[in-house]
Amino acid sequence: MSAVVEQAAGGVVAPTRRRRSRSATLGIGAVLVGIVVVVAVVSFVWLPYAPSDISGSRLAGPGAAHLLGTDKLGRDLLTQLMIGARIALAVGIGSVAIGALIGVTLGLLAAFASTWLDDTISAALDIVIAFPTLLLAMLIVAAQGASLGSAILAIGLAMSAVVARLTRVLAKRILSQQYVTAARTSGTGWLGIVGRHILPNIWPTLSVNLALQFGVAVLAEASLSYLGLGAPPPNASWGRLLQEAQGTVSTAPVGAIAPGVALVVLVIGVNLVADGLRDVADPTRRRAR
Repeated sequence: MSAVVEQAAGGVVAPTRRRRSRSATLGIGAVLVGIVVVVAVVSFVWLPYAPSDISGSRLAGPGAAHLLGTDKLGRDLLTQLMIGARIALAVGIGSVAIGALIGVTLGLLAAFASTWLDDTISAALDIVIAFPTLLLAMLIVAAQGASLGSAILAIGLAMSAVVARLTRVLAKRILSQQYVTAARTSGTGWLGIVGRHILPNIWPTLSVNLALQFGVAVLAEASLSYLGLGAPPPNASWGRLLQEAQGTVSTAPVGAIAPGVALVVLVIGVNLVADGLRDVADPTRRRAR
């Protein structure tokens, strides 16, 4: 009898622990992302120094005047990091918006298209996906010219193929359901099918992918800036700060460590949020855990 009670109690405790684990994952991710968001918002109303202020000593260590020290030009490093938070969030949001708009549109078009058009779109998406996101972004930025807008557009276009592929697969799965067939038979147009049945059902899974793409976009922009193809000066991208600090790592390590830590915090936070959203959006995954 006691064994049965213990087994029943264990069955209750295990799901509770899993729910707590999922909540902790989502909560930690939200806190990490929230820190970056707060820093970015504060930077619009307050900065320790002007972005172009070079009155500080070059490569000064952390102190009362400059909490994180200064860079090789004498600029306050904390100020540069706060501005970099703006750029990282702008790139992430802008790239995901472009990727979602183009990707969802193409994916739905392929799902509703005839066989030959669907095969053509799928083949084109496979070709684009075969190229790394950073490589495609580099090619587009090289053609458009280095700027923050070009970086956002390039990364958004590069990730749209992944979003389109996922949208197509999910939409086709919904279109094969009997309730969709019944809606079509009753005369519901394709806009009604998309608005009432497809988008509400694919959005939970799609939102998880877009959250992951946000982290990819932030890393891609940092890589472009590191290579000199991102936001040009005086925009203080975290990638450009890493590039500028690589020659002074031994004498002023904070200049390289600080932007690296900021990137890690944001990307890990976004990935934890995506993982938490995946557990919420996918009942099968919840049961498996």
